[in-house]
Amino acid sequence: MRGEQARRLQLKTISDAARYAPQLRAGFGQDFMSRQDGYPGFARTYGLKFAEPPREMDLSLSYQALANGQVDLIAGNSTDGLIDKLGLYQLEDDRHYFPPYEAAAVARRETLDRYPGFVMQSTVSPERSRTIRCETELRRRWRKARCKRSRARVSVAVESV
Repeated sequence: MRGEQARRLQLKTISDAARYAPQLRAGFGQDFMSRQDGYPGFARTYGLKFAEPPREMDLSLSYQALANGQVDLIAGNSTDGLIDKLGLYQLEDDRHYFPPYEAAAVARRETLDRYPGFVMQSTVSPERSRTIRCETELRRRWRKARCKRSRARVSVAVESV
């Protein structure tokens, strides 16, 4: 949900938002819409009754649609960097419909033997994970833009010869 909308309506949980469902526009990914453990179960668990059926949309576009006001509620990934970048608010799953997202660190034995002082951090908060993912995405975009500029310079140099 957009941060300003959550603050204005004083929403903290999905149950809080469910009271406003008739006035909200929802948008969810195709997988979430079609699986029984996706939207159908989610809607039953929270008693969601939207005025119109949720829009089915590509997950990668749903964050932008939410930020732009095309929809008011999406199902996203709690660790996605766009949540913070776009000023969105993650509602608490107060009925625990979604299973916890627990990542596990994995390393090869020879790597640990080679670096005996290496310590793998056992927990990373969703907030820290969002920051890491956002920084990674920004670096990827920066590298891509730098490569495009380099190719453009090479192209200009070749054409001017």
